[in-house]
Amino acid sequence: MLSDEVTVVIAAKNEARSIGDIVAEAARVSRNILVVDGHSHDATADLARRAGATVVQDNGRGKGDALRCAIAHVATRIVVFLDADGSHDPADIPRLVAPILAGESDHVTGSRLIGGSSELHGGFDEFLRLSGSSFITACINRRFGVMLSDSQNGFRAVRTSVLRQLNLRENGTTIEQEMIVKTLTSGYRVTEVPCHEYKRRHGSSHIRLWQASPRYVWSLIRLLCRRRHHAPVSAEAASPHEQSPC
Repeated sequence: MLSDEVTVVIAAKNEARSIGDIVAEAARVSRNILVVDGHSHDATADLARRAGATVVQDNGRGKGDALRCAIAHVATRIVVFLDADGSHDPADIPRLVAPILAGESDHVTGSRLIGGSSELHGGFDEFLRLSGSSFITACINRRFGVMLSDSQNGFRAVRTSVLRQLNLRENGTTIEQEMIVKTLTSGYRVTEVPCHEYKRRHGSSHIRLWQASPRYVWSLIRLLCRRRHHAPVSAEAASPHEQSPC
C-alpha cells in the first residue's frame, strides 16, 4: 500500500457506469482517493463515495479546472492523476510513482507509445489524435532537450511540492501539456514509464477533436515561449503556495 505517500485524483463527469470500479481498483493501492466531480447529471458522485472516495465539486470549467481544484485537498507527498473512464489501470500506479520515491524524478508520465494503446489506431480521429500528440511532444522535446514519447497522457504522478509551484491555469484537457512544460520550465525532472491505454469501459469521450485542436496549438505556443528558470535544490524543501480551493 502507498497510502501514506500517494493521493489518487480522478476527475469524473457522468461516469457512473465505471467510477465505482475505478475507485475500488485504485483503493487497492492507496486509501487516499479523491474524485473531483464535474457536476455530473448521473450518480457519479454518490457511487464514488460509496466506493470509498472523498468527493469534491469542481467549478464546471473542464478537466483542467477539476485537477487544479484537487491540489488544495492533497496532503500526501505524491499525486497520481487517473482518468475515470477505465483507460488507465490503477495497478500501474506503483510503477508510476517508483521513480519519484527513488529520488530520480519529480514528474512521471505513463507512455502509451511505449506501453501500447487499444484506442490510438484504426480510424481517422485516432490518427489525428496520435499525430497531434506526437507533434506536440516533438516540440516539447526540441524546446527542452528531452526525449519524451507521450506528453498528452492523463495518467501521471507528480511530486506534490512541485505541483503546487506550477501555477496551473488551463481549464481543459490542455492541462496535461501545461503540467509537462511548466515542470520542465521550472527546472524539474520529467520521466516516463510504459503504461497501456485501454478502451474506455462505457460511453464515449467528452473531447471533440476539431473543437479542441486550436486550444492545444494556442496553449502550446504560449507555454513554449515561457522563460526557463532553475528549480530549488530540493523539490521537497520548496515552500508550496496554497491553491484556491473549489
